[in-house]
Amino acid sequence: MAAVNPHVLFNSYPQGYPVPGETTISDTTQKIDLDTTSLNGGMLIKVLALSVDPYRRGRMRPPTVRSNRAPFTIGSPLESSGVGLVLRSENSEIKQGDHVYGMLEYQAYIVRTNISGLIVLENKEGLPWSTYLGMAGRPGQTAYIGWKLFSKAKKGETVFVSTAGGPVGSAVVQIAKSQGLKVIASAGSDEKVAFAKELGADVAFNYKTKNTKTALEEIGHGIDIYWDNVGSSCETLDIALNALNDFGRVINCGGISGYNAAEQYGIKNMMQIISKHLSLNGFIVSDHPDLIQEFYKVFPQKVASGEIKHREHVYSGLEQAGQVILDVQKGDNKAKAVIVVSNA
Repeated sequence: MAAVNPHVLFNSYPQGYPVPGETTISDTTQKIDLDTTSLNGGMLIKVLALSVDPYRRGRMRPPTVRSNRAPFTIGSPLESSGVGLVLRSENSEIKQGDHVYGMLEYQAYIVRTNISGLIVLENKEGLPWSTYLGMAGRPGQTAYIGWKLFSKAKKGETVFVSTAGGPVGSAVVQIAKSQGLKVIASAGSDEKVAFAKELGADVAFNYKTKNTKTALEEIGHGIDIYWDNVGSSCETLDIALNALNDFGRVINCGGISGYNAAEQYGIKNMMQIISKHLSLNGFIVSDHPDLIQEFYKVFPQKVASGEIKHREHVYSGLEQAGQVILDVQKGDNKAKAVIVVSNA
């Protein structure tokens, strides 16, 4: 059976924010025969859902610019974490009917011969598949693993969480509250602030309408941990360094403030790291496969039971990919951004 196989292609290097229809373009000219296309020992995957994450902006660069991740290739499909259904398989490890999670191209159907990086999702919890792109997936893993490795949290301490309305930040808020910490949360809209409060944040504020420095000074006793989702391209890290108590910890897992910035903000309070005996920890969750396995054993159950709450902003159809990418970079998405490619 022949089917249209739409693709979303990387088309040009953006200057500043990616532009829908320029940075990325849709190609609906390609077709695939789902019954007869050659698998070459691999499998045919129907893409169900794709994650749209802020850090993918870093791959929209020329190959001459070095980074820890390979750049997207002009004229080739974008890719991100995704969930797919195996329609046919010639691989003994993954069978027809399995649901797989891993890096998937922005297209409706994929022939994959290399199964490296793919895992079969059992989904014993009965969660919607898109949840494995959010709270039961990489964002949840980031919060769970980063907190476990670097927080050194003690009951009664205070943590400041930036982008607390997003998928990673909202997970951190809930983990910290479950361990008896006081949580100060910032977010970029009143709706996201309300969500952070709903999750248990003791103080939550909109950093666009309330000064972050003032908000932290109002606590009266400083902070012990700063979970940094925004990076050093704005003054938030500088403010947090001033607010941290002795032996405070900074955990950095993202830099949305700098992904589209023409110039990077220069940190002015580096001396605080020495004088206060602070520790700064940056990490990439994929470096910890052992803890990812641990995560899958405990965290999806908590999501399914409602112990860990989450929200999604679901976009329908690959044709929306360019706009979704822009929304995520500007923070216009209401929650974890997911593109549902197919409900089947």
